[in-house]
Amino acid sequence: MSLIDTLQDLVAQVPDPVQPLIVAAAGAIPFIEGEGAVAIGVLGGIHPVGAAVAAVIGNFLCVAALVVLSSGARDAVVTRHRAKVGARAGAPVGGGSTLEVPPGERRPDEVRGAARKAKFQRAYERYGVPGVSLLGPLLLPTHFTATMLAASGVGKARILFWQGVAIVGWTTLTALVVSGVVNAVH
Repeated sequence: MSLIDTLQDLVAQVPDPVQPLIVAAAGAIPFIEGEGAVAIGVLGGIHPVGAAVAAVIGNFLCVAALVVLSSGARDAVVTRHRAKVGARAGAPVGGGSTLEVPPGERRPDEVRGAARKAKFQRAYERYGVPGVSLLGPLLLPTHFTATMLAASGVGKARILFWQGVAIVGWTTLTALVVSGVVNAVH
């Protein structure tokens, strides 16, 4: 049984007031996000509007937390880098760090995710923040897109605005399609 099947069964088994909480939790999971969560909710028996609201809330809260954390991490790294550069300016020659990587080599953490980063960078350069946010679910998970935007130095408010628009839009579209299919089948 897959995670989606498990969540859908859980939604159908818990009391009505708890069902939106399960949908919101599903919306916070990467690759399920708002679109998958609303489908889980509607197929689990929740009214499409309630499922969509819960899915949006769960997805957006998780993305917002990631944006805040990523922005904070980026700020800390930039501040630390500036401090190191300032310290090196007054440091004697040969006082480098033992963690430095030889020129031409990449650290293991740089190698991981290089393909995703390249895909994101191409999309970002071509479409900007609105385009990457709105088209993001077609290319990469929303969580990854928002984190990369924050790591790139884009302002938190701008990221959250466009991610919110994208999450509401895609989740609403999915809710309409899934509820239309469910109504057509019944």
